[in-house]
Amino acid sequence: MIGKREVIVLFAALSFYSVKVYAAENSPEPREPYNDRYCTTCHGTDGRGNYGIKAPRLAGMEPWYLKRQLENFRAGIRGTHSSDREGIAMQPMAVKLSDSSITDIISWVGSWDYVATEITIEGSESLGQQLYTQCASCHGANGEGNEALGAPALRGQNDWYLATQLRNFIEGWRGSHPQDSFGQQMILMAQSLQNDDGIMNVVSYINTLSRD
Repeated sequence: MIGKREVIVLFAALSFYSVKVYAAENSPEPREPYNDRYCTTCHGTDGRGNYGIKAPRLAGMEPWYLKRQLENFRAGIRGTHSSDREGIAMQPMAVKLSDSSITDIISWVGSWDYVATEITIEGSESLGQQLYTQCASCHGANGEGNEALGAPALRGQNDWYLATQLRNFIEGWRGSHPQDSFGQQMILMAQSLQNDDGIMNVVSYINTLSRD
């Protein structure tokens, strides 16, 4: 039985293709499928994210990390595993983007004001702090991220998105592509969490880090 979230994801994907087909049929020249609507439909007009379809916060995201993920989606390095529902919904959005469009998106997203996200996950913060010691080696003691290591900031990101991606890494639904070296590292690190309790605990601790 198809759930509400799957219906929303499917609707967003179908809407994207409908707009793309219409543009192709009514334009004298082929056009890229990029304008503001493709991002804000899922990620919100303020870039704060959308829990219903598990689309993450973009406002405040590091430009180098956003660039890497868009390029990974475009190249099929991310978003092609059959069990990665959110990634599958995102991959067609990025597949036809040019380098200049990706640059435009990064600049546009960078103009949004960051607003702290809502806390939705509860777990053991003390146990999560112990688990986070391994995360801190790349993502920083305060979840601030480290560009030199290719590790994005974790603090302030939607906690439900972090939990979803950690599950995806543990299952190998994300990061298993041979060209995704950072993803392969994350698979190894995420497996130390072992189960959903570990995910809830470490994300609960990340929620305690500065979100301003």
